[in-house]
Amino acid sequence: MSLLKQNISANLFGNGWQALMGLVFVPLYIKFMGVESFGLVGIFAMLQVMAGLLDMGLSGTLNREMARLSVLPGKEQEVRNLVRTLEIIYWGIALVIGIAVIAASPFIAHQWVRAEQLSSATIGQAVLIMGFIIMLQWPISFYASGLMGLQRQILLNGINIGMSTLRGGGAVLVLWLISPTIQAFFLWQIVISVIHTFLLTLFFWLSLPPTGNPAVFQKQLLKGIWRFAAGIGGTTILGIILTQMDKIILSKMLSLEMFGYYALASLIAMSPLRLSGPMFASIYPRFTQLVSLDEQEGLKQLYHKGCQFMAVLILPVSIVVALYSYEIILLWTQNSVTAGRSHLLVSILICGTALNAIMHLPHALQWSFGWTRLSFFRDLVAVGLFVPLIIYMTANYGAIGAASVWLILNVGYVLFEVPLMHRRLLRAEKWRWYWQDVLIPLAVALVIAVSGKFFINASMTQFTLLIYLSIISALTLAVTAIITPVTRAWIFGQLLKIKSA
Repeated sequence: MSLLKQNISANLFGNGWQALMGLVFVPLYIKFMGVESFGLVGIFAMLQVMAGLLDMGLSGTLNREMARLSVLPGKEQEVRNLVRTLEIIYWGIALVIGIAVIAASPFIAHQWVRAEQLSSATIGQAVLIMGFIIMLQWPISFYASGLMGLQRQILLNGINIGMSTLRGGGAVLVLWLISPTIQAFFLWQIVISVIHTFLLTLFFWLSLPPTGNPAVFQKQLLKGIWRFAAGIGGTTILGIILTQMDKIILSKMLSLEMFGYYALASLIAMSPLRLSGPMFASIYPRFTQLVSLDEQEGLKQLYHKGCQFMAVLILPVSIVVALYSYEIILLWTQNSVTAGRSHLLVSILICGTALNAIMHLPHALQWSFGWTRLSFFRDLVAVGLFVPLIIYMTANYGAIGAASVWLILNVGYVLFEVPLMHRRLLRAEKWRWYWQDVLIPLAVALVIAVSGKFFINASMTQFTLLIYLSIISALTLAVTAIITPVTRAWIFGQLLKIKSA
């Protein structure tokens, strides 16, 4: 098996496991702590993402530079010095973020959050602990990006799998055996964050090429990367504003309980990114290497293969979740109230997320060429248009309105960004992307999943419903994979290998 296939497999399994750990324990969190406390978990997730505003493109730049320099001879010391330089900057940012969140905890507790059951003192303590967690977790993305650029993704996923299991399972044990409080939940996250960051730091440095000389801070190394980092940083800032504005507004305008339901819906709806992330992480470094070696034909073939695999991976599961959201949430939480209040949000949000996910590899193609201007100006225009729309829709239609804006935003990306990108990169490949890479798997998945709605009924037992949904999901995925050209060829190829063995 090639290194690329190994990395894709490792990333899919690793991210799938982390997604499972992130979902499977949620009903227990709500059972032990209550929906209001889970709303604070949603605010914590929002603060984590908002902290990404200060990344300034450093983690994405490290990924690209590790991939680029790893195929160039005589760059070993430069690699180590670049890592040390960016590492010092990144840890300084982590300290600033932690102090900022801790300082803001009284304001968030007394002025921002609208709680009915939790006291302001409890909320303040929880937010204060969040500051320490975010500070300790912040460098994780830096070291993870470095390991991905070095294509040490099997190692990375092994660490992440272990940590996500301890993070989720340990939190449940703490809530069950020690204290069913939000403070206990977050204190456990501090313990895991320390261990996780230490392990990634250790193994990343051990993975760097040895030189016998110490790594040193070199300011001049920043001159060669600042343009790319600025482009990635600007895009990241705008992307965070676009993806988090709904949560910022809703955390202020809704009660903490209702925000908890929205956080729950977002958690489910963002799950496709757990599947698209591994593909991006595996293929982006290879894109960069092919661009560095000027292998245009190999780049074109990998682009379409990756996009079709991405569509088959994302669209069937997203469509099934969107169409059967009430039944899925009911089976998951065993709570009809929770299912009733969150299922429509899930359906709208996951459609937007699916479109967002299939845009990951076009973004990877742009970044592999060092071209960040298109994505930056795309998001700049989107902020100008959609942030006011989010505010208007939230004020008039609440959570449903905010979710609808997320869907509209991503429809716009697919319709407008792809043609602009292919005017410059892989110019003859636009219509193949729309037709083979996206529309074929989308149409097939819709036909199969919608057909299944005609045979579902309210008299089904929960066990029967679970089996039925499993069959519909498997059938939708299987037929989509068989009809889509690249995955069909791969499936038949595997069958021929088995037959000839």
